[in-house]
Amino acid sequence: MLRDDFQAVRQRSLQLAAPLSSEDCCAQSMADASPVKWHLAHSTWFFETFILEAREAGFSPFHPAFRVLFNSYYNGVGAKHPRAQRGLLTRPSLDEVKAYRADVDARMLRLLESENDGALSALVTLGLQHEQQHQELMLTDVKHLLAQNPIAPAYDGEPIAPEAPPLPMDFLEFDGGLVEIGHDGRGFAFDNELPRHRSYVAPFTLASRLVTNGEYAAFIEAGGYRDPALWLAEGWDKVASGELAAPLYWRRRPEGGWDEFTLHGEHALDPARPVTHLSLYEADAYARWCGARLPLEAEWEFAARLASIEGGRLHPGASAGDGLTQMFGACWQWTSSSYAPYPGYAPAAGAIGEYNGKFMVNQYVLRGSSCATPSGHARASYRNFFPAGARWQFTGIRLAR
Repeated sequence: MLRDDFQAVRQRSLQLAAPLSSEDCCAQSMADASPVKWHLAHSTWFFETFILEAREAGFSPFHPAFRVLFNSYYNGVGAKHPRAQRGLLTRPSLDEVKAYRADVDARMLRLLESENDGALSALVTLGLQHEQQHQELMLTDVKHLLAQNPIAPAYDGEPIAPEAPPLPMDFLEFDGGLVEIGHDGRGFAFDNELPRHRSYVAPFTLASRLVTNGEYAAFIEAGGYRDPALWLAEGWDKVASGELAAPLYWRRRPEGGWDEFTLHGEHALDPARPVTHLSLYEADAYARWCGARLPLEAEWEFAARLASIEGGRLHPGASAGDGLTQMFGACWQWTSSSYAPYPGYAPAAGAIGEYNGKFMVNQYVLRGSSCATPSGHARASYRNFFPAGARWQFTGIRLAR
């Protein structure tokens, strides 16, 4: 079963890269994004560095320089190539990176045939979950890259059709109380989802769906980006400097109205679909404008236990049905909770312990999953996190009161 999972996840990364040219896979559009080629290599580096190096008899690296070139942020492993310069790595070629993947895959499968202890299984599973995170990043990073091109090339040429208007937004009531928060021990979890602990949640209401493009456009037309009373100070500084004026991929038409760049190319903005690619500042300002707020992460998780987990698109779809919808599979949802450890949190020993814990500063928690999240990767306890100004992920707004 683990061998099957390994092969499926590894193959999926190559499938995501298949529509792209070698030039697409090498370029880097900003420091926060990485080339697809780098993602393919780094996820392979994880298995070679953390598993094969420790367990393979007579271990020899595929290429000694790859230990530095494709290290991301693991200081315990050693030196790393500067993140902002990953797009300058024209060598190794994409074909060489694919050869690296094939070599490591073959060696990993031989290892899994000969060894099957719990520690190995846990580390391989972590590596696969890590690769699924990079699969989502491959899509969001290449979207940012293609958006810089004036011809607006599509990652997927299949057009997206307008959707029917969603049902009116309802605010669903939750009693709260002393509740269990964090992973319940069934299946995989990252260490930042642990330990499970009790938290008091006051009674609250949560919006039945995400905020739509049409609703956010009304905020813009009403002067939302011109009213400093709606904005956190850092956010207003970005508005005043011209950095924030609309969601990341919105483009105003000369004759009025908006287009939106998507992985399917540029399309007329669909008012029924969720607004996405927003910073925390924009999500918070919109919530204030509505007389609402962003949810706490504990509120979101408490409510999410009633929601079904969906996914599998390249662009978020409109809400369908009533009740609590779009908790998963559309947009990551900003919360007002800063990214901090749970009571009793302890990172793993060694370089693996650098995976989450050292980033617990100056970031906010996002909950749910997005249209780019791989199938089977989402769960109610999952804690994503980004700086307040990040917008290139599929990030949206769920209101709370």
